[in-house]
Amino acid sequence: MPDLVTVGVLICVPEPHSTVLTGWRHRVGDPLASVIPPHVTLLPPTDLPRADLDAIDKHLVEAARACDPFAMHLFGTGTFRPLTPVVFIQVARGIAECEVLEKAIRSGPLGRKLDFPYHPHVTVAQEVGDDALDEAYEALSAFVARFLVSGFSLFVKDLDQPWAIRKNFPLGAA
Repeated sequence: MPDLVTVGVLICVPEPHSTVLTGWRHRVGDPLASVIPPHVTLLPPTDLPRADLDAIDKHLVEAARACDPFAMHLFGTGTFRPLTPVVFIQVARGIAECEVLEKAIRSGPLGRKLDFPYHPHVTVAQEVGDDALDEAYEALSAFVARFLVSGFSLFVKDLDQPWAIRKNFPLGAA
């Protein structure tokens, strides 16, 4: 069996919004609140051979070059219930750019099928009970954040180690 690592590609939500959303995840008892920063997923956790990481870096440089920086506007809450017990902050602006990036990233050496259709969002509650999901959904229903997305990050998780940023990828030709 090859030496595997788990990778994920994310647009991290900047401060001060990140602290607010992490605080809410803690408040509702989400066990992942301290593990993963608030983000929009571009590639969900994917296992691959460690030897492929340099090729993945090159692939992500090319994907990043193909998209210019863009404005993101997060607004209000949504949920995947009853299919999946998750509450999230909705991406109100930047959806098309996220879809273009996700498609470019989830190709070549990172080509894989998804369990669900791609839907850009920022998770704020999962792996908690219905009351906690309802609390997050209601309390964050008027949440607003606007920021410039100038890049994305490759996160790597080794066995029992926490997620860590391997590399940041600036968008555009810069």
